[in-house]
Amino acid sequence: MSSLEKSIIADPALAPEGHLKIDWASAHMPVLNKIKEQFEKEQPFKGLKVSISLHLEAKTAYLAKVVQAGGADVTITGSNPLSTQDDVCAALVEDGITVFAKYNPEPEEFKALNIKALESKPDLIIDDGGDLVTLLHSECRELGVNLRGGAEETTTGIIRLKALEKEGSLSFPMVAVNDAYCKYLFDNRYGTGQSVFDGINRTTNLVVAGKTVVVVGYGWCGKGVAMRAKGLGATVIVTEIDAIKAVEAYMDGFAVMPMQEAAKLGDMFVTVTGNRDVIRGEHYKVMKDGAILSNAGHFDVEVNKVELEAMSTGKRTVRRNIEEYKMEDGRNIYLLAEGRLVNLAAGDGHPAEIMDMTFALQALSLKYVNDEFQSIGSKVVNVPYELDEKVARLKLESLGFGIDKLSPEQIAYLDSWTEH
Repeated sequence: MSSLEKSIIADPALAPEGHLKIDWASAHMPVLNKIKEQFEKEQPFKGLKVSISLHLEAKTAYLAKVVQAGGADVTITGSNPLSTQDDVCAALVEDGITVFAKYNPEPEEFKALNIKALESKPDLIIDDGGDLVTLLHSECRELGVNLRGGAEETTTGIIRLKALEKEGSLSFPMVAVNDAYCKYLFDNRYGTGQSVFDGINRTTNLVVAGKTVVVVGYGWCGKGVAMRAKGLGATVIVTEIDAIKAVEAYMDGFAVMPMQEAAKLGDMFVTVTGNRDVIRGEHYKVMKDGAILSNAGHFDVEVNKVELEAMSTGKRTVRRNIEEYKMEDGRNIYLLAEGRLVNLAAGDGHPAEIMDMTFALQALSLKYVNDEFQSIGSKVVNVPYELDEKVARLKLESLGFGIDKLSPEQIAYLDSWTEH
């Protein structure tokens, strides 16, 4: 059976445009290109089935093709219904990859597509937010019989994995790609910072300069969002639950206050916590007329949509990906991209050069867990430092940069406690 016959996508005729997008992304992903060359020679996944759940756009598509180049039979689904690009799906099917994904399916269909991606009984998985892992530990346990392990992309997914590990329920090893240096230092900070405002700006067509932007959460993603908001000319307020991160935000030059106070001042809000209900009913009561809410965490639970709708007298779509909620006192509050990831649901996600490093980590981590799954056991492990460093080295080489090396004398000095 061909990949087209097996797949469920919106429109196979969209493939030409999808190929152009993938070609553009791959031309700007030199690290992943190097790994693809390595995989083509070594065939580390020959004879194996790999299921992938990620935001299904051009950069993800190229990662799937790199894994395929390593000999894998690849199946892919989308990790967010609004970030799937139908033309990219069609292009992947033409390239022999099985795809179960459509843009904006109904919730039940979205879940069914995720389950279809596991019906091949994969040997390895790449997950985003723990969607596949959750299915494999609940209603789809029988589909994990061949599973050697996998790699997780996000903070949210790792929280879920560690909860499973803590209660002794995790059934296979998973590599915490999100916790690698080359992921959180560059993807979470620079990638999220830029792509959030790519999504907000293209959706609203409003200026950021002069506005007050409230960044909810000051982890690595929050740091990137705050930095970019400041660079665009905004006044930035940070809200936090962690005292250390709050002090860091203050030292970085941002105002720090509880959400109840920030809610009165913000023109734009960006949530980046991985938690639920960080913007909720009591905050809507005091927000300015015209306040714009967006989420750059994982799931659409950070902004409480149920309470927002219950407090409003009406709702309408005023532009694509902008819903206007009319409050009883006449104020309007705007929610972007249904509270889903604004940088992907209302944009194209992180820049290709950033995802080049993250997806290089994913590819190498998948090879690592396949090589070492028996010795790792059923637990969450970090990306080995040598893989992290390899990605950084390949990135430097692609930029034409070199760095210094320690001399033997310097190494001896650092290893000694007697030399002064």
